[in-house]
This record gives sequence, structure tokens and C-alpha cells, in this order.
Amino acid sequence: MEQLSPLDASFLYTENERVANHIGGLYIYDQSTVPGGMLRFRQILRYLESHIHKGPRYRQKLANVPLNLDHPYWVDDSRFDIEYHVRHLALPKPGDWRQLCILVSRLHDRPLDLSRPLWTMDVIEGLDNVEGLPPGSFAIVTKLHHAAIDGVSSVSMNTAIHETEPGLRLGTPEPWTPETEPTPMELLGRAHMNNLAQPMRLLKLMAESVPASARYFLTLGEENLRMDLPAGQVPSTRFNREISGRRVFNGISFDLADLRAIKDALPGATINDVVLALGGGALRRYLLAKNELPDEPLITMAPISVRTRAATAMTTGNEVTAMLASLGTHIADPRQRLEAVRASTSNSKALTNAIGARLLTDFQQLLPATTNGVAAQFLAQMRLANGGRPLFNTVMTNVPGPQHPLYFAGARLVNQYGLGIVQDGLGLFHTILSYDGKLTITAISDRDMMPDPEFYMSCFRDAFDELKAAMVPPSPPRPRVRKPATSAAE
Repeated sequence: MEQLSPLDASFLYTENERVANHIGGLYIYDQSTVPGGMLRFRQILRYLESHIHKGPRYRQKLANVPLNLDHPYWVDDSRFDIEYHVRHLALPKPGDWRQLCILVSRLHDRPLDLSRPLWTMDVIEGLDNVEGLPPGSFAIVTKLHHAAIDGVSSVSMNTAIHETEPGLRLGTPEPWTPETEPTPMELLGRAHMNNLAQPMRLLKLMAESVPASARYFLTLGEENLRMDLPAGQVPSTRFNREISGRRVFNGISFDLADLRAIKDALPGATINDVVLALGGGALRRYLLAKNELPDEPLITMAPISVRTRAATAMTTGNEVTAMLASLGTHIADPRQRLEAVRASTSNSKALTNAIGARLLTDFQQLLPATTNGVAAQFLAQMRLANGGRPLFNTVMTNVPGPQHPLYFAGARLVNQYGLGIVQDGLGLFHTILSYDGKLTITAISDRDMMPDPEFYMSCFRDAFDELKAAMVPPSPPRPRVRKPATSAAE
């Protein structure tokens, strides 16, 4: 039995009829690598049964403390039924990318059942007219509650159900005996002990905060660092209002080699800087087309993992803090925009490092569960997003993935697209995933805020083309090799 952290639990407290706090992904597979060239649904179920023991949250549900006196616990679900979580669907004819995006959007709309393990998989066939896919490809749409995982741990859970070699291996499921669920009195006893320990946690955190504050102000003085925009000056856009609860999804794929070439053309830049600059260019184009581009630069929140290297592959839950960075949307020149993004991310990283990323996450541990839950629900119910300026305009989370092929039940993973969350005041969420030489950028938004996600993806393509043209000189044409002349006798 494991307790949710305050950050994990906050994703439960802020859910309502319009906000569903699950993340996930769209994974597309080529089943020609399966022996016989076809994978049946019952084989997928059997394959998952032999792999889900590698991800502890797959068979765990929530146990709530009476009167919400403490945060919930993860406990084994003695009634676990894999066929409840894995479903089989098919796209209608003709089965193109637009239809797939619409289906993914509708699946992502639906909240998870909080009385069961917090995940689902929808196996989708009929992708016959999705451009660039091998014949017979199928997709899987996953949903996992953000209370259970963050971006880094989602990669670990995803890796747990994949293999690195082709071939269909339907092993025998690991023996599993669920632990006995705790009684309400046991949960109340744990809550009492946790509350008694809070004063010692406060003293420890205050002791760590003093040197961190000194480092922060010393860093400000030595390196002349600044916030990109003072509080209250982040511009408000169409994406920073109350959401409707209806989602739209679309994504685009790039070759990592092209992004590396752009990165290498600007000393000190990173792949993440390039991606943020692409996001700035796409948002600039999109909002210009709507006559809504603010004079101030849009600000993105970029989650930063605070996991140790040893814990990354072993732990679930959320271990992140946030970095704010300018997207340079006020800059027309693509090279200058990338330079501005690089300067902004360097500045934000230095500010975060001055305090310590993990220390920033530890402050939330001090909030009692009742205070944390009531405050989160109050903010959601009051819908404060309609008043005042936002703290940031969008989220762009970059989660590196494996750079080698993965296989699911023998089917090769062709590409993957991440699915994030939208909330009041935050109606646009970008997920960036890299895998096997490709990088995908996905946008999840509210249908009322972005009725044309296809156009937004075209803005990303145009932003990439202009940035590449500005940063990477065109390759010189190959010299034409003249063939030796031949005589008529030959």
C-alpha cells in the first residue's frame, strides 16, 4: 500500500464535469512483423496479462481516507479484470488520419472510473488510409490518470509492456495474489500518524530553505538573471479562458536529424529550445490568422523531472517542478526567435537550479489533505480562469524516449503521440515525444478554442520550414558526373 503525494492527489481534487486529469498516448503499430502477419485481439489480452506485472499501477485502485482527512492510497484491486480496461474498436471507412484524430479526441473526453485501476487501452483497427502507414497497421490509445504517473514514469510504464526484439512471445502470467484492502479504521490511524509528523517535516524543510534562498539571491546578483515577464504581465489569449470539456487532438512528426541540424547551428541551443521556438512560431502564425497575436511574448510552462537516475525506471507518481520560458511569439524573425528562446530557457534553468528543483516540490508536502483538496476544488469551482492574467499560456512537455525500435506483441511501434490535459485557463497542452529517430509534437485543446487543429499543425510545419531555412544552409547540388562517350561500334 502506497500513499499518493499531495501533487498526485491534486489531480484528483481538481477534476469536475469538464476537467478529466488523465494523460496517455496514441501508439501506431505495424503488424506485418508479427508471425503470420496478423495479431488477434485475444493475443493482445494474453500478451498484456503476461506483462502488466512490470507496472504496479495497472492492478491498483484508490482507497480514500474517511472524511478526506489524508490523501488516498494505492491498493491492489482484488476484482481486477483486464477485459474491462482493454477494448476493441475500428475506424469507419475510409479510415484516414482525420477520422483517427476525431476518435482519439472523443476517447480522451471520457473520464476514467475512479473506483477501478486508473487506465484504459483502446485497440483501433481500420487505419487503411492513414498516409505513410504500412498496410494493416493498428493503433492503441492509452489513458492513465495523472495522479498515477507523470511524463517520465509514463515512459517507464509504456516500456514495461513493450519488448526490444520482434516475435510474438505470449508468456504465462506471473502469479499474483492481491493484498488485503485496508479498513477505514486503518486508514484513519495512518492519517493521524501522518499529521503528527508534519511539524518535523516543516522544520526540515525550513532548514533546507535558508541556504536555498541565499543561493537564489546570490545567483540573481552574480549572473544578472531575471524573470521573462513580471507577474501579472503574461498576455491572455483564447486558450486562457474557461474550457467546455470537449477536446480536439492532432499531431505532427519531424526527423530528429533535422532538429539536431538546427540546434547545432546555434551554439548552446538544445533540442528543447528548437521545439519551443517551433511552438512559438506556430502560435504566432495561428494567432496572427485570428488577428489575436498579443504584443507581449507568450509564456510556456515546461515540466522538469526531479527524479534521480536510479528512481526513474522504478517509481511512479509525479516528481516534477516547473520552468517558465518565453516562446518569442512577438519576434517575426525565426533565428532571432530561437535565440530569444535559448536565452529564456537558460535564465529559467539557472533560477530553478539556484533554489533546487526538488525543494520546490517539497513545499506542497506540508499542506494537509483537507486544505489541499478544498483549495483545489474551490479554485476549480470558482473558475478563476476568467479573471485576471494567466501565469503562463500553454504547456510544452518534452519527454525523451528510446532511440531503438519497440515491439508490442510482436508488432513494431511505428510512431507515438502524447496526450495531455486541459483545464480552465489552460486550454492548450503540447506533448513532445522522441522515438527511434523521430520527434512528434501533439496538441490537445478545447474544441471551442481551437476548432481547426489541422490548421494549427500546418502552422507547425510552416514554422519548421522557415526555421530550417534560416538556420541550415541548403546542401550544395551534387556535381553531375558525365558518362564516358561510347562509340557507335560499341
